[in-house]
Amino acid sequence: MMEEKKEKKLKASSEPPYINRELSWLAFNYRVLQEAKDKTVPLLERIKFMAIFSSNLDEYFKVRVATLKRLIKLKPKTRSKLDEEPQETLDQVLQEVHRQQEEFGQVFRDGILADLREHDIHMLTEHDLNPKQKEWVHDYFTETLEPLLLPIILDETETHLFLRDQTVYLGVKMWDPAEEDCKAERYAMLEIPTKKHGGRFVKLPTVNEQRYVMFIDDVIRFCLPRLFPKYKAFAAHAVKVSRDAELDIEEEVSGSLMAKIQKSLKKRETGYPARLLYDPETPQDLLDMMMAHTGITEEELVEGSKYHNFRDFFGFPDFNLPGLKYDPQPTLIHPQLEQEPSILAAMKERDYLVHYPYQSFDYVLRLFDEAAQDPKVTAMSATLYRVADKSRIAKALVKAARNGKLVTVVVELKARFDEESNIYWAGKLQKAGANVIFGVPDLKVHSKLGLITRNEKGKLVNYAYLSTGNYNETTSKIYADHALFTTDKRLTKDVEQVFNLFIDRQTDKKFEHLLVAPINMRQGFVKLIDREIKNAKKGLPASMILKMNALQDARMIGKLYEASQAGVKIQLLVRGICCLKPGVQGVSENIEVRGIVDRYLEHARVYIFHNNGEEKLYIASADWMTRNLNRRVEVAFPLYQPDLVEQVRHIIDLQLQDDTKTRTVDNSYLKPEAPTNVRAQYAAYAYLRELVPSDTAAACEPREKE
Repeated sequence: MMEEKKEKKLKASSEPPYINRELSWLAFNYRVLQEAKDKTVPLLERIKFMAIFSSNLDEYFKVRVATLKRLIKLKPKTRSKLDEEPQETLDQVLQEVHRQQEEFGQVFRDGILADLREHDIHMLTEHDLNPKQKEWVHDYFTETLEPLLLPIILDETETHLFLRDQTVYLGVKMWDPAEEDCKAERYAMLEIPTKKHGGRFVKLPTVNEQRYVMFIDDVIRFCLPRLFPKYKAFAAHAVKVSRDAELDIEEEVSGSLMAKIQKSLKKRETGYPARLLYDPETPQDLLDMMMAHTGITEEELVEGSKYHNFRDFFGFPDFNLPGLKYDPQPTLIHPQLEQEPSILAAMKERDYLVHYPYQSFDYVLRLFDEAAQDPKVTAMSATLYRVADKSRIAKALVKAARNGKLVTVVVELKARFDEESNIYWAGKLQKAGANVIFGVPDLKVHSKLGLITRNEKGKLVNYAYLSTGNYNETTSKIYADHALFTTDKRLTKDVEQVFNLFIDRQTDKKFEHLLVAPINMRQGFVKLIDREIKNAKKGLPASMILKMNALQDARMIGKLYEASQAGVKIQLLVRGICCLKPGVQGVSENIEVRGIVDRYLEHARVYIFHNNGEEKLYIASADWMTRNLNRRVEVAFPLYQPDLVEQVRHIIDLQLQDDTKTRTVDNSYLKPEAPTNVRAQYAAYAYLRELVPSDTAAACEPREKE
């Protein structure tokens, strides 16, 4: 808490150039929309980027906008202590969201739909059906959709209607009654049954190689006369509510934490609405009726479009047209680990680095499976932050516990939107006899660590796994991360200390090689920056290359400004939020910022310091955000083996050369005078493929469909 007070004073007193965090995040999400606009991206992949944009924005409203609204409700005296006026920030946010939503709609209507038609894929509405299609849709509705629908009539009574979070509803207005005893106008609401239906889309019969697809929303619109036979005229418009997703729990660890999380998850569905997204064509009387019955006010209204929940486009039919998707990139084998029958035996000889998603995630699965069955392994420890639903890692730890090994698992119950999965595995592990630890008081455990202890000739030997990414087989196919397999005692000793921290909850640990937040990471990075400043002032070469997902911490930004003013050359690779303003004369003219948004999600954090020619390179789980440095257990680890340093350095160099998918902080594409046409993710794949001996190249695994 003292650290954050110091940070607020720094921002208030010195007022360095600082880009608003919320607007910076929206700028990042706009880069996702740029991918959807990019005609060089395969069409079905552009549709996925539309879904990612929408999904990101949903989460943003559920968390960040909901937080702003809570801040607005604070008492004026309390609110005055904030760095920025939340109402002013919210107004800017909503203005930018409106601009992006309008462009999103334009991209969909004028870009995606038109390009689908060029490839003989037609998105039909209820107005586009020919007689045969009308008959088919009517039959489909009767057999498949109608049994899933439960219309709710809205009348003048004050009955409260609860709209479920992230669920699309149709508000229906009916008039022109078919019978005299009917009211002139009636109103109803019904839930679009996406989950029960198995998706948002209906594929109609293909005719002469022309493919047709409809939203189930439009199928329902077309069949409203069957659903409400007492009326002849209808208007149906979509609405969707996003509710506050911040869990209402104290950042504490106690025996009742799991129960608190479970209780809060139930509350999440009933959290107050952060927004009601509505179709701007909705008649005012229908909108008023829906607001009256849901208790939603005009403050929560946000204009959308005819269709909501574009995240459902993750399930858009591909019609078995591979030419409209990225060319396959078979998962590469690791040139050394692939040849080793035992991962543990291989680690005893040297360190290994695996680069996801280019190389297979199978090696860490093999490591945990092997350790769970090895009679010489006495103990296994791991931090689980976001695991797959059917996690093989968690299953291996369950097996190890059942085999009598001492298994310690740190389960982060506060991993946002993954709490339910983590609760499930925590229960399974406890039942198997594992020691399950629910974090550290006031801290969220975000580090990605594993430790295996083996009895070898009477001596205990530690094997460690350190990664920038989660133990998640699913996301490992799309997140770009680095993972180290090591028995280097300098590192394994410190990893053991991190797990001791989880066990005894004492933060007085000493680390000689790892940088561990919140204990010594901030100080360690500041010391490395200070060394570059010192060298620059001596006239020595001084530079830094820093890659992260987000740069928000004001104190670290201030330190980078100080380094820039001393003459240190700083290259930043920031995918998401970047509150630092580069190129400001006298402040940050020696800093350049760029970020890559492409086929895979850049997730690795890499920190490189020139150190007068003796380069220091750290890989980390942590961004430079206040929450990461102050309120999370994070780990940054050095690479000591020269060939592994060379691998990461080469990949970073490719990213610095990228002039295809790189953008600056203002979302401009790089346009060098002499384009190299380097696309870093493809170049990294080619580089790692070259490391595979030619006689084993055929052993590359076919990548599962994403």
